[in-house]
Amino acid sequence: MIYWGGNPAECHPRHFTKYSLTQKGKFTPNGRKDRTMVLVDIRETPSAKAADLFLQIRPGKDFELISVLRALVKGQRVRADAAAEIGLPMQQVHDLVGMMKAARFGIIFFGMGLSMTRGKHMNSAGVLMLAAEMNAFTKFVAMPMRGHGNVTGADVVMRYSTGYPFGVNLCRGYPRFNPGEFSTVDLLVRGDNDACLVLGADPGATMPQPAIDHLARIPTIVLDPKVTHTSRLARVHITTAVTGVSAPGTAYRMDEIPLPLRPALKSPYPTDEQVVRRIREAVQRRPAWLPGRNGKHGNLVSHGM
Repeated sequence: MIYWGGNPAECHPRHFTKYSLTQKGKFTPNGRKDRTMVLVDIRETPSAKAADLFLQIRPGKDFELISVLRALVKGQRVRADAAAEIGLPMQQVHDLVGMMKAARFGIIFFGMGLSMTRGKHMNSAGVLMLAAEMNAFTKFVAMPMRGHGNVTGADVVMRYSTGYPFGVNLCRGYPRFNPGEFSTVDLLVRGDNDACLVLGADPGATMPQPAIDHLARIPTIVLDPKVTHTSRLARVHITTAVTGVSAPGTAYRMDEIPLPLRPALKSPYPTDEQVVRRIREAVQRRPAWLPGRNGKHGNLVSHGM
């Protein structure tokens, strides 16, 4: 198993013991002794202590390492200076490819250190392609290490409703998928949107400063059970019931296993679903707006026309 751009020892403390590294399975009855762990990161973190091989690469060189690995997996020649630019000896890279091909079942867990640094979605796409190409030699998969909240659930819902997991644009009435153009961070940094509705997230605490500055400039509406960094800069903050505690719902684990949640307590606040339904009903009651011929003035028509 390869952990890339993440620190599960501190960020996902139960991942090693319950799901991946030390857990015993049907084909790995000896647990940790039957597994090989590799950590790829720009600095040594507490997770490095659990790794059999720690590869410390230079910041921003993830895509270059992915490209070198894909080339070596296919049997192509790679110059030694290509690995030196990444910050690794070529022999270490060859050793990693050998470990990957020798595995009976390999997995790449990649975190925000890979997907939110230089290269962004191209890094994620490269890792997915690497895992796909490894299946010519052995069984290999790739899985993102999710952060807080039901992030996997959002991806699952988007996938079965639009066919795409994220970075979806519905402005033309049908879904268009293009990470890097339609991703939330990119839209906010470019300033393309003039309003924002935030549900179950706190972009004001995690996104780049240009994105946060744009959220503060435009009308931002937040649905959240508590006060967050985003709600402090929002025009409207609607307090909602906590899903799984005061509201029913379904959460998805990182491996996309659905977990139905039943409320244990009652809340005086409405659920996210109730608020969104009321917003949708209010919008549907308003007359539709259509742009005029010159694109500057609009015409109001009823929905029945």
